[in-house]
Amino acid sequence: MTMEPFGARLRRAMDERGPLCVGIDPHASLLLEWGLNDDVAGLERFSRTVVEAMADRIAVLKPQSAFFERFGSRGIAVLEKSVQEARAAGALVVMDAKRGDIGSTMAAYAESFLHKDAPAFSDALTVSPYLGYGSLSPAVALARESGAGLFVLALTSNPEGGEVQHAVRADGRDVGATMLAHLAVENAGEEPLGSFGAVVGATLGDLSSYDLGINGPLLAPGVGAQGATPKDLPWVFGSALRNVVPSVSRGVLRHGPDVSALRDAAERFAEEIRVTLTSA
Repeated sequence: MTMEPFGARLRRAMDERGPLCVGIDPHASLLLEWGLNDDVAGLERFSRTVVEAMADRIAVLKPQSAFFERFGSRGIAVLEKSVQEARAAGALVVMDAKRGDIGSTMAAYAESFLHKDAPAFSDALTVSPYLGYGSLSPAVALARESGAGLFVLALTSNPEGGEVQHAVRADGRDVGATMLAHLAVENAGEEPLGSFGAVVGATLGDLSSYDLGINGPLLAPGVGAQGATPKDLPWVFGSALRNVVPSVSRGVLRHGPDVSALRDAAERFAEEIRVTLTSA
């Protein structure tokens, strides 16, 4: 049976738990900070601790697939278990894999994370549209079928992204705006929120020249270590603020491995975001 659409589940989770997304990014330096070895055992301990600390109270957890893949099949097994345990505890899982390809290859990437029987089945997947938005069609179709969602790279927080995303097309619209327009079409008529979101960096400053009203979620990396704060969100996202999912990784994770310290750090960010949303 197909699940309730991701957009509806995300809206409810954001309303009940707050909109915060916490990344699970077990890179080598962070494992070291936690006093863990840069090996599969350290990876497993790190991931289990983050899930234990936050999956029962944070709306979204976002594992970065690359940091698990670097350990080969054993790392991927840890990723699969982390996803399953996080979802069982009530968190929505956005797999940060940024997959992008064409045809059957794109379909295979989608099946890895969006097929309901996949070991790493996630509530949503980050994808790259820069082989053309239409190349994502297999992922869009499977997401709809399984009740999952996508987050499409549109206006990312890395400085290098501008050379592609701000390139102007023949119709006078830049590439980032074009991706947002495609997503608005995907989400047309969906209530209470569409399932096809955009990745839009919280560090980008005033985005009033873009139509962020795509009727879908806006995953906003850059809060915390990258320099953006919750207080920046109204200025960056304007009238689309209610649909923003601010994403924090190091700003929370650096407080580990103590479970209570991780929870306290996440709650501080969540509370600041709540205050910002209610006062905007």
